[in-house]
Amino acid sequence: MMMSKTTVMAIIVGLVVLFGGSVWLASTMANSAQVEMSEGAVAVVEEKSYDWGEIKIDGGIVEKVFLVKNEGDEVLKLFNVETSCVCTTAQMAKGEQTSPVFGMHDKSQYVLEVDPGETVDVLVKFDPMFHGPNGVGPISRTVTIETNDVSSPKLSWMLTAMVVR
Repeated sequence: MMMSKTTVMAIIVGLVVLFGGSVWLASTMANSAQVEMSEGAVAVVEEKSYDWGEIKIDGGIVEKVFLVKNEGDEVLKLFNVETSCVCTTAQMAKGEQTSPVFGMHDKSQYVLEVDPGETVDVLVKFDPMFHGPNGVGPISRTVTIETNDVSSPKLSWMLTAMVVR
């Protein structure tokens, strides 16, 4: 039984797509930190949102610092930091230790360990000029950080503003 050229091509294309998807999935998983959950790690965040109000498009980068405290009795691990837009970045700092700067498409193996009683700063920066001179109007951006806290596996902050000329 002979297969038609169309059938053979369809099989080849299907195998290429399947292989490519597998490689992409494996590379995505390999770049994300995998952390075991903990009953004793307790992430506490008091502020979950912030409104910069009215900001000028050419006024430069605006910043906001959120605090994350470990109120548990085991090490809290913070990882897989991500923002909802490339115009926004986030960076964690604990004492002299600072994480890389993370953005929308950044996944890494980086894990920040927070001992019981310690606090971490999460510095968020937004560049109002990133989208160009027509990027005016209301904005809403999200920052997320995964944790090993069983009751709070993902922390999330919402940042808003009105970008004006």
